[in-house]
This record gives sequence, structure tokens and C-alpha cells, in this order.
Amino acid sequence: MEAATDYTMWALFARATITVKIVMIMLIAASVWCWAVIVDKIMQYRRARAEADVFDRSFWSGEPLDALFDKIGTEPNGPSEKIFVAGMLEWRRSHKQDGGLIANATSRIDRSMDVAIVKEANRLQKGLPVLATVGSTAPFVGLFGTVWGIMNAFIEIAEAQNTNLAVVAPGIAEALLATGLGLLAAIPAVIFYNKLSADSDRIVAGYEAFADEFATILSRQLDS
Repeated sequence: MEAATDYTMWALFARATITVKIVMIMLIAASVWCWAVIVDKIMQYRRARAEADVFDRSFWSGEPLDALFDKIGTEPNGPSEKIFVAGMLEWRRSHKQDGGLIANATSRIDRSMDVAIVKEANRLQKGLPVLATVGSTAPFVGLFGTVWGIMNAFIEIAEAQNTNLAVVAPGIAEALLATGLGLLAAIPAVIFYNKLSADSDRIVAGYEAFADEFATILSRQLDS
């Protein structure tokens, strides 16, 4: 009586050809990399939202802007503070020694905050291209492993001259495992790429809204 064929994940991997094994290892590594990016981004966005809430309460508390700026200093920690400090630094640089303002101060303040926002947006979106790349390519990499595995399975069938299902099944199962791993890597990558991209856009939109409100406040002070 023949021993039953082992169809566990490890057994399927162990029996696969070296090419299919390399494909599987690549897909597993890509999946781990994606989950590392996903966890890191979720934590980063949570910190960014919390920091923005704390700063908003301080900014709208009625405390004078100069006092808030002196409290934060020139080396802010959070993204919202960095945008605020960028605007305040340019605001102070725009004052002449006699107390007047240099021409086009408002546009320079806006540009300074825009640069700070772009830097924060780039930091928030760093790593997201990894999810996009894995989401779009992992199924095809897995499909390549499947095609290669099935090709070798049929070669073995031809050499053995035996089309019994028991002979065909192990090779096909090993090959299909590559497609399964490709989907396992791609599906979470696509889902979280869309979610995290939307979260990033909302956070950046909040920064832009704050910069507009801050610029309006400074503009009122200029007009007065």
C-alpha cells in the first residue's frame, strides 16, 4: 500500500522546483514587507492625527501666536507644528527693523507653509508605492510560478507515461500554491493602499486647511 501524499503547505513547497521555490519565497517576502509598511503607516497616521488635534486645541485656545511660537521653538516635533513654525519664521523675517513689513510678505509666508506641507505629504506617502507595486505585480509573479510548475508537472507526466490523477495532482497543487501566495500578497496590498492613500489625502487636506486659516489670520494682522 502506497503512503499517502503529504499536501501540507510545507510539503508542497519542499517538492516544488527551485524556480517555483524562488517565486514563493519572493511572494512571502513581499507579503511580509507589505504588512510591515501597513502597520508602520497605520501607526504613523494615528500619531499625525493625534498631534494635529493637540496642536489645533493649542492654536485656537486664544493664546497669542508669538507666545505659541516661542513655546514650540524653532525645532518643532509634529507636522502641524512644523507648518506653523514655517509660517511664523517667515512672518518674523518679513518684518523690517522699523516694524514695517517687506513687500510680498504674504506670498512668501504661503510658500513657506506650502513647502512644509509638501515635505509632510511626502513623508506620509513614503512606502505606499511598495503596496501599489506588490498589489499590481504579485498576481502575475504567482501566475508565472504556477505556469512554470504546471509545465514541469506535465514534463514529469510525459516522462512517466502515466496520466493517473494521483500522479498529476501533487505537481499541479505545488504550482497552484504560487498563485495562492501571489493573491495572498496582492489583496491586502491593494486594499490597504487605497485606504492609506485616502487617509494620507485627508491628513494633508487638514494641513492645507490649517495653512489657509493661518494665512488668513496673518493677512488680517497685515491689514490692521
